[in-house]
Amino acid sequence: MLASTGDDEPADLVVGQDLPTEAATPRVLTIISHVMEKLVARNEWLAKQTKVFGKSLEAFHGVRAPSISIAKYLERIYKYTKCSPSCFVVGYAYIDRLAHKHPGSLVVSLNVHRLLVTCVMIASKMLDDVHYNNEFYARVGGVSNADLNKMELELLFLLDFRVTVSFRAFESYCFHLEKEMLLNGHTSSLQDNGPVQESLSAASSLSSLYV
Repeated sequence: MLASTGDDEPADLVVGQDLPTEAATPRVLTIISHVMEKLVARNEWLAKQTKVFGKSLEAFHGVRAPSISIAKYLERIYKYTKCSPSCFVVGYAYIDRLAHKHPGSLVVSLNVHRLLVTCVMIASKMLDDVHYNNEFYARVGGVSNADLNKMELELLFLLDFRVTVSFRAFESYCFHLEKEMLLNGHTSSLQDNGPVQESLSAASSLSSLYV
């Protein structure tokens, strides 16, 4: 179980154990975790066929794949950092941009968790008025502060520092995730999730910086 010394100070990550939930997990986290799991499964298959992972994402590779699931990892980040659900959509957008900009480098089980915590952290800095620092995110994500600092810088360079997502792009990713929900038997819409929609105004205010 995840022990903490206070409401805002999680202890080191205990991999593979269930996360106690005090509130319902936003639906968008469930869908993103499902999409990422499908992506990783496909890329793991490709990697076995080609024996190539690509070099662009080497900074995010761990020694071994964590035993904690993507879903539980995202729940942990959401619970302790208290970042807005829209940060996970924007973080997903960053990974999608990486996949298009560096198609030879695969998101696999060795790097997906580190990519996610780095992407969500940067998205929080862009979207949320109040956010935790790198050291706190490192503790939540189960990585060292030095590693997270390096990964943040690496990600910024890989994205050419294009870390703002326009309102139109944000909306497009929401529609894509809604489609995934419907394909997998979910009938409710992301628009039923108030916090995501409330953050659209924040994304819109940033849209003039990048198209």
